[in-house]
Amino acid sequence: MSQRPRIIFERTFSAPLSAVWALWTTKEGLESWWGPEGFSVKVHTLELRPGGRLLYAMSATAPEQIEFMKKNEMPLTTEAQITFTEIEPQHRLAYQHLTDFIPNVEPYQVTTLVELSTIASGVRMQLSIDPMHDDVWTQRATMGWESELGKLTRVIQGATP
Repeated sequence: MSQRPRIIFERTFSAPLSAVWALWTTKEGLESWWGPEGFSVKVHTLELRPGGRLLYAMSATAPEQIEFMKKNEMPLTTEAQITFTEIEPQHRLAYQHLTDFIPNVEPYQVTTLVELSTIASGVRMQLSIDPMHDDVWTQRATMGWESELGKLTRVIQGATP
């Protein structure tokens, strides 16, 4: 999509590798943290294999997010499609997310790569994503992922998301 550099996020979790992997690869795991603050996710289909799909609905639930979606003429619930391209259990997960929810922008794919490794203190996660079609949406995606990763951290720590 772009010659701009990929966006990289790194986190370290004090948790077993299997627990972190499950949060990325199970219906219950994804529904517990996926989506930025103020949004909820309902997984419809999860086929964890190369070529498999993840289909889910993400809904704005908080007043601020509902207002943002309405102001930008976006639906309060969007159906999302992900196609897994690579699965290496408990280590690597790659997928393409069909970005088809932005008004007046042709749909395009955003590639995401999640790499997990065991370290002395638990699990190191590196997440990298393609930039979006422009700087505004790239910033929104970055802010969204920062929010989501905050939710993921709280779930791993045993707090309510």
